Amino acid sequence: MEFMDFFAITPAELQALWLTFKLAFYTTLILIVFGAPLAWWLAFTQSRWETVVSALVALPLVLPPTVLGFYLLIILGPYGWVGGTMEAMGMEHLAFSFTGILIGSIIFSLPFAIQPMREGFASMPRNPILAAATLGAGPIDRFFTVILPLARGGFFTAIVISFAHTLGEFGVIAMMGGSIPGETKVVSIAIYDYTQGMDYAAAHRLSAILLILSFMILAVFYALNRRFMAPLKL
Repeated sequence: MEFMDFFAITPAELQALWLTFKLAFYTTLILIVFGAPLAWWLAFTQSRWETVVSALVALPLVLPPTVLGFYLLIILGPYGWVGGTMEAMGMEHLAFSFTGILIGSIIFSLPFAIQPMREGFASMPRNPILAAATLGAGPIDRFFTVILPLARGGFFTAIVISFAHTLGEFGVIAMMGGSIPGETKVVSIAIYDYTQGMDYAAAHRLSAILLILSFMILAVFYALNRRFMAPLKL
């Protein structure tokens, strides 16, 4: 009974959990859909710009989240060129909004999605793709019937790592989203607020839930990874 009472979350905490999963879902979906063409280009391009683009994609790995969050706050806020332009057009700026933290999460998780897909594309055998093209398969048909199955390990890794990484995101969201219930207050922010208010029991409860969920996601990933990474018989 005491164990169950420990995990009895409040409506506000449930709202923070829902917002966290919503943010992770949209971040992962957008990164996979729009990041795949970029990963493909990075895997095969001979352009001299490949080094610059690769460095920009990997930049969030070494950049402090507060730095990224600060510049996004400036750009998307009411006095930035994006936020200011939107306000001049009669729209709301994007700072301290769900759309704003979604943009921040996409940029901050960019290398966690691009790098696995890039490796997946680069490690594909080329003969099945050339054979499909010879048999008349179009680009879209080749992608879904040949390329996606061959690179599925990279896509699977990108989805899991991007989703799990977004669940625990804090610095970028704290800088440009603040702590607005139902809008920007995700679980990591709620834990910080509880700690600042010295409500350690509530902080412990949310931290334990996030720890267990993160462990379960990674455990499922490692359990399925061997099967997804096995060579596909074509």
